[in-house]
Amino acid sequence: MSLRTPTTRTRVGALGAAVVLALSLTACGDDSSSGDSTDVTVADNPDFPADSTMAKLADAGKITIGVKIDQPGIGNLEPGADAPEGFDIEIGRILAGALGIDDDNIEWLETISDNREPFLQAGKVDLVLASYSITPERRAVVGQAGPYMITGQQLLVPQDSKVTGPADVKGKEVCSVTGSTSLDTAKAEGMKPVGFDTYSQCVSKVLDGTVEAMTTDGSILLGYAAQNKGQLKVVGKPFSEERIGVGYSKDHPEMCQWINDTLTDSFEDGTWEKAFDATLGESGVDAPEQPKLDECQAA
Repeated sequence: MSLRTPTTRTRVGALGAAVVLALSLTACGDDSSSGDSTDVTVADNPDFPADSTMAKLADAGKITIGVKIDQPGIGNLEPGADAPEGFDIEIGRILAGALGIDDDNIEWLETISDNREPFLQAGKVDLVLASYSITPERRAVVGQAGPYMITGQQLLVPQDSKVTGPADVKGKEVCSVTGSTSLDTAKAEGMKPVGFDTYSQCVSKVLDGTVEAMTTDGSILLGYAAQNKGQLKVVGKPFSEERIGVGYSKDHPEMCQWINDTLTDSFEDGTWEKAFDATLGESGVDAPEQPKLDECQAA
Protein backbone atom coordinates (compact mmCIF):
# COMPACT_ATOMS: atom_id res chain seq x y z
CA MET A 1 0.00 0.00 0.00
CA SER A 2 1.28 3.49 -0.69
CA LEU A 3 0.38 6.95 0.45
CA ARG A 4 0.88 9.60 -2.20
CA THR A 5 0.89 13.36 -1.98
CA PRO A 6 1.58 15.59 -4.99
CA THR A 7 5.27 15.57 -3.99
CA THR A 8 5.79 12.58 -1.70
CA ARG A 9 5.37 8.80 -1.93
CA THR A 10 5.43 6.77 1.29
CA ARG A 11 4.76 3.12 2.08
CA VAL A 12 1.89 2.81 4.56
CA GLY A 13 -0.49 0.39 6.25
CA ALA A 14 -4.02 1.18 7.44
CA LEU A 15 -6.29 1.01 10.43
CA GLY A 16 -9.30 2.85 11.75
CA ALA A 17 -12.99 2.78 12.62
CA ALA A 18 -16.26 4.66 12.55
CA VAL A 19 -16.90 7.37 15.11
CA VAL A 20 -19.69 9.38 16.73
CA LEU A 21 -19.69 12.67 18.56
CA ALA A 22 -18.66 12.89 22.22
CA LEU A 23 -15.93 10.26 22.11
CA SER A 24 -12.95 10.49 24.41
CA LEU A 25 -10.16 9.73 21.95
CA THR A 26 -7.57 8.52 24.40
CA ALA A 27 -6.50 5.98 21.81
CA CYS A 28 -5.15 8.79 19.65
CA GLY A 29 -2.04 9.52 21.64
CA ASP A 30 1.62 9.66 20.77
CA ASP A 31 2.11 5.92 20.39
CA SER A 32 2.19 5.62 16.61
CA SER A 33 2.41 1.84 16.79
CA SER A 34 -0.76 1.35 18.85
CA GLY A 35 -3.87 -0.32 17.51
CA ASP A 36 -4.46 -3.16 15.05
CA SER A 37 -5.88 -3.25 11.56
CA THR A 38 -9.33 -4.75 11.21
CA ASP A 39 -9.36 -8.18 9.57
CA VAL A 40 -10.95 -7.22 6.24
CA THR A 41 -12.12 -9.95 3.88
CA VAL A 42 -10.67 -9.65 0.37
CA ALA A 43 -13.20 -11.08 -2.09
CA ASP A 44 -12.03 -13.93 -4.28
CA ASN A 45 -13.00 -13.34 -7.94
CA PRO A 46 -15.86 -10.91 -7.20
CA ASP A 47 -18.60 -10.76 -9.83
CA PHE A 48 -19.73 -7.38 -11.15
CA PRO A 49 -21.74 -6.31 -14.22
CA ALA A 50 -19.55 -6.17 -17.32
CA ASP A 51 -18.13 -2.72 -18.07
CA SER A 52 -19.08 -1.40 -14.63
CA THR A 53 -16.51 0.67 -12.76
CA MET A 54 -16.37 -2.00 -10.08
CA ALA A 55 -15.53 -4.68 -12.66
CA LYS A 56 -12.80 -2.49 -14.15
CA LEU A 57 -11.25 -1.81 -10.74
CA ALA A 58 -11.46 -5.48 -9.78
CA ASP A 59 -9.83 -6.52 -13.06
CA ALA A 60 -7.08 -3.93 -12.62
CA GLY A 61 -6.50 -5.17 -9.08
CA LYS A 62 -5.75 -1.70 -7.72
CA ILE A 63 -7.56 1.41 -6.51
CA THR A 64 -6.70 5.01 -5.57
CA ILE A 65 -8.50 6.49 -2.58
CA GLY A 66 -8.31 10.13 -1.48
CA VAL A 67 -7.89 10.56 2.29
CA LYS A 68 -6.83 13.03 4.95
CA ILE A 69 -3.53 12.39 6.74
CA ASP A 70 -3.64 15.05 9.47
CA GLN A 71 -6.77 14.16 11.44
CA PRO A 72 -6.11 12.03 14.54
CA GLY A 73 -8.67 9.25 14.79
CA ILE A 74 -10.05 10.01 11.32
CA GLY A 75 -7.18 9.77 8.85
CA ASN A 76 -3.75 10.49 10.26
CA LEU A 77 -0.08 9.75 9.65
CA GLU A 78 1.96 10.33 12.79
CA PRO A 79 5.47 11.79 12.38
CA GLY A 80 7.93 8.94 12.04
CA ALA A 81 5.19 6.33 11.60
CA ASP A 82 5.07 4.11 8.54
CA ALA A 83 1.30 3.63 8.67
CA PRO A 84 -1.70 5.99 8.82
CA GLU A 85 -4.64 5.25 11.06
CA GLY A 86 -8.25 6.35 11.09
CA PHE A 87 -11.75 5.19 10.36
CA ASP A 88 -11.80 6.72 6.86
CA ILE A 89 -8.86 4.56 5.88
CA GLU A 90 -10.44 1.48 7.42
CA ILE A 91 -13.69 2.03 5.54
CA GLY A 92 -11.56 2.37 2.39
CA ARG A 93 -9.98 -1.02 3.11
CA ILE A 94 -13.43 -2.57 3.50
CA LEU A 95 -14.54 -1.18 0.13
CA ALA A 96 -11.32 -2.24 -1.59
CA GLY A 97 -11.63 -5.73 -0.13
CA ALA A 98 -15.10 -6.07 -1.66
CA LEU A 99 -13.45 -5.47 -5.04
CA GLY A 100 -10.91 -8.20 -4.38
CA ILE A 101 -8.14 -5.63 -3.82
CA ASP A 102 -5.78 -6.21 -0.90
CA ASP A 103 -3.93 -3.61 1.18
CA ASP A 104 -0.78 -3.72 -0.94
CA ASN A 105 -2.73 -2.55 -4.00
CA ILE A 106 -4.49 0.43 -2.43
CA GLU A 107 -2.90 3.78 -3.20
CA TRP A 108 -3.80 6.45 -0.65
CA LEU A 109 -3.65 9.97 -2.09
CA GLU A 110 -3.57 12.88 0.35
CA THR A 111 -6.72 14.89 -0.33
CA ILE A 112 -7.38 18.20 1.42
CA SER A 113 -10.92 19.56 1.76
CA ASP A 114 -10.60 21.99 -1.13
CA ASN A 115 -9.65 19.39 -3.75
CA ARG A 116 -12.03 16.52 -2.98
CA GLU A 117 -14.44 17.37 -5.81
CA PRO A 118 -11.68 18.32 -8.31
CA PHE A 119 -9.83 15.05 -7.65
CA LEU A 120 -12.98 13.02 -8.32
CA GLN A 121 -13.91 15.03 -11.40
CA ALA A 122 -10.40 14.75 -12.84
CA GLY A 123 -10.17 11.02 -12.14
CA LYS A 124 -7.16 11.40 -9.84
CA VAL A 125 -8.92 9.18 -7.30
CA ASP A 126 -11.53 6.45 -7.56
CA LEU A 127 -13.08 7.20 -4.16
CA VAL A 128 -12.81 9.92 -1.53
CA LEU A 129 -12.97 9.08 2.17
CA ALA A 130 -11.76 12.30 3.75
CA SER A 131 -14.19 13.36 6.53
CA TYR A 132 -16.48 14.11 3.60
CA SER A 133 -19.80 15.62 4.74
CA ILE A 134 -22.73 14.85 2.46
CA THR A 135 -24.40 18.04 1.15
CA PRO A 136 -26.79 18.89 -1.71
CA GLU A 137 -24.18 21.26 -3.15
CA ARG A 138 -21.55 18.52 -3.34
CA ARG A 139 -24.02 16.01 -4.71
CA ALA A 140 -24.67 18.45 -7.56
CA VAL A 141 -21.12 17.88 -8.85
CA VAL A 142 -20.01 14.48 -7.48
CA GLY A 143 -21.61 11.34 -6.11
CA GLN A 144 -21.79 10.73 -2.35
CA ALA A 145 -22.93 7.45 -0.82
CA GLY A 146 -23.61 6.68 2.83
CA PRO A 147 -23.45 8.09 5.45
CA TYR A 148 -21.26 5.71 7.41
CA MET A 149 -20.82 8.18 10.28
CA ILE A 150 -22.84 11.00 11.83
CA THR A 151 -21.19 13.71 13.92
CA GLY A 152 -21.69 17.42 14.71
CA GLN A 153 -19.70 20.66 14.59
CA GLN A 154 -18.12 22.00 17.82
CA LEU A 155 -15.27 24.29 18.92
CA LEU A 156 -11.64 23.60 19.86
CA VAL A 157 -10.12 26.24 22.13
CA PRO A 158 -7.09 26.70 24.42
CA GLN A 159 -7.36 24.94 27.77
CA ASP A 160 -7.63 28.24 29.66
CA SER A 161 -10.22 29.75 27.27
CA LYS A 162 -13.51 30.99 28.71
CA VAL A 163 -15.33 30.15 25.47
CA THR A 164 -18.19 27.71 26.07
CA GLY A 165 -19.97 27.77 22.72
CA PRO A 166 -20.72 29.63 19.46
CA ALA A 167 -22.24 32.65 21.23
CA ASP A 168 -18.86 33.44 22.82
CA VAL A 169 -17.03 33.68 19.48
CA LYS A 170 -19.52 35.74 17.48
CA GLY A 171 -17.62 38.41 15.57
CA LYS A 172 -14.30 36.68 16.32
CA GLU A 173 -11.95 34.78 14.01
CA VAL A 174 -12.49 31.03 14.00
CA CYS A 175 -10.60 28.72 11.66
CA SER A 176 -11.29 25.53 9.74
CA VAL A 177 -10.12 24.14 6.40
CA THR A 178 -10.78 25.84 3.08
CA GLY A 179 -13.55 24.10 1.16
CA SER A 180 -15.23 22.64 4.24
CA THR A 181 -18.87 23.10 5.23
CA SER A 182 -17.61 24.12 8.68
CA LEU A 183 -16.66 27.60 7.42
CA ASP A 184 -20.17 28.20 6.06
CA THR A 185 -21.73 27.08 9.32
CA ALA A 186 -19.36 29.28 11.33
CA LYS A 187 -20.34 32.30 9.23
CA ALA A 188 -24.03 31.52 9.72
CA GLU A 189 -23.40 31.44 13.48
CA GLY A 190 -21.91 34.95 13.37
CA MET A 191 -18.23 34.02 13.55
CA LYS A 192 -15.51 35.34 11.24
CA PRO A 193 -14.36 32.19 9.39
CA VAL A 194 -10.70 31.85 8.40
CA GLY A 195 -9.66 29.02 6.07
CA PHE A 196 -6.42 27.07 5.99
CA ASP A 197 -5.29 24.23 3.73
CA THR A 198 -5.04 21.67 6.53
CA TYR A 199 -6.46 21.06 9.99
CA SER A 200 -2.98 20.92 11.49
CA GLN A 201 -2.35 24.51 10.35
CA CYS A 202 -5.60 25.54 11.98
CA VAL A 203 -4.67 23.79 15.24
CA SER A 204 -1.35 25.66 15.27
CA LYS A 205 -3.18 28.98 14.95
CA VAL A 206 -5.35 28.12 17.96
CA LEU A 207 -2.29 27.13 19.97
CA ASP A 208 -0.43 30.37 19.20
CA GLY A 209 -3.49 32.57 19.76
CA THR A 210 -3.82 33.82 16.18
CA VAL A 211 -7.48 32.75 16.12
CA GLU A 212 -10.01 32.37 18.92
CA ALA A 213 -11.02 28.80 18.10
CA MET A 214 -11.11 26.03 15.52
CA THR A 215 -14.37 24.51 14.36
CA THR A 216 -15.21 21.27 12.56
CA ASP A 217 -16.74 17.88 13.37
CA GLY A 218 -16.52 17.13 17.08
CA SER A 219 -14.99 13.73 16.31
CA ILE A 220 -12.01 15.42 14.64
CA LEU A 221 -11.64 18.03 17.38
CA LEU A 222 -11.56 15.42 20.13
CA GLY A 223 -8.64 13.76 18.38
CA TYR A 224 -6.67 17.01 18.41
CA ALA A 225 -7.61 17.68 22.02
CA ALA A 226 -6.26 14.24 22.96
CA GLN A 227 -3.12 14.86 20.94
CA ASN A 228 -2.60 18.21 22.73
CA LYS A 229 -3.74 17.15 26.19
CA GLY A 230 -3.56 19.99 28.70
CA GLN A 231 -3.34 22.60 25.93
CA LEU A 232 -6.62 22.29 24.04
CA LYS A 233 -10.20 21.31 24.84
CA VAL A 234 -13.49 20.79 22.98
CA VAL A 235 -16.42 22.95 24.14
CA GLY A 236 -20.09 23.49 23.43
CA LYS A 237 -22.91 21.34 22.22
CA PRO A 238 -22.97 20.38 18.52
CA PHE A 239 -24.42 23.16 16.39
CA SER A 240 -24.70 21.19 13.15
CA GLU A 241 -25.21 17.64 11.94
CA GLU A 242 -22.49 16.27 9.69
CA ARG A 243 -23.27 13.12 7.70
CA ILE A 244 -19.99 11.60 6.52
CA GLY A 245 -20.03 9.64 3.28
CA VAL A 246 -18.00 8.20 0.42
CA GLY A 247 -17.31 10.33 -2.64
CA TYR A 248 -17.26 8.95 -6.19
CA SER A 249 -17.48 10.40 -9.70
CA LYS A 250 -20.87 11.23 -11.19
CA ASP A 251 -19.55 9.52 -14.33
CA HIS A 252 -19.89 6.22 -12.46
CA PRO A 253 -23.35 6.29 -10.82
CA GLU A 254 -23.38 2.51 -10.47
CA MET A 255 -20.86 2.85 -7.66
CA CYS A 256 -23.47 4.24 -5.27
CA GLN A 257 -25.43 1.03 -4.78
CA TRP A 258 -22.24 -1.03 -4.59
CA ILE A 259 -20.87 1.28 -1.86
CA ASN A 260 -24.12 1.13 0.09
CA ASP A 261 -24.34 -2.65 -0.28
CA THR A 262 -20.75 -3.03 0.94
CA LEU A 263 -21.38 -0.75 3.92
CA THR A 264 -24.55 -2.69 4.73
CA ASP A 265 -22.60 -5.95 4.63
CA SER A 266 -20.03 -4.47 7.02
CA PHE A 267 -22.83 -3.43 9.37
CA GLU A 268 -24.40 -6.89 9.30
CA ASP A 269 -21.30 -9.09 9.48
CA GLY A 270 -19.72 -7.10 12.31
CA THR A 271 -16.73 -5.73 10.36
CA TRP A 272 -17.81 -2.12 10.90
CA GLU A 273 -18.17 -2.67 14.64
CA LYS A 274 -14.83 -4.49 14.85
CA ALA A 275 -13.20 -1.58 13.03
CA PHE A 276 -14.63 0.76 15.64
CA ASP A 277 -13.54 -1.44 18.54
CA ALA A 278 -10.00 -1.79 17.15
CA THR A 279 -9.44 1.96 17.25
CA LEU A 280 -11.79 4.50 18.76
CA GLY A 281 -13.42 1.81 20.86
CA GLU A 282 -10.16 1.53 22.79
CA SER A 283 -11.23 4.72 24.57
CA GLY A 284 -13.91 2.66 26.32
CA VAL A 285 -16.83 3.80 24.12
CA ASP A 286 -19.12 1.12 22.70
CA ALA A 287 -19.72 1.02 18.97
CA PRO A 288 -22.69 3.25 18.08
CA GLU A 289 -25.77 2.26 16.13
CA GLN A 290 -25.04 2.21 12.42
CA PRO A 291 -26.47 5.19 10.53
CA LYS A 292 -29.26 4.77 8.00
CA LEU A 293 -27.91 4.91 4.46
CA ASP A 294 -29.41 7.27 1.88
CA GLU A 295 -31.10 5.61 -1.06
CA CYS A 296 -29.22 5.90 -4.33
CA GLN A 297 -30.87 8.05 -6.96
CA ALA A 298 -31.59 6.69 -10.42
CA ALA A 299 -28.90 7.68 -12.94
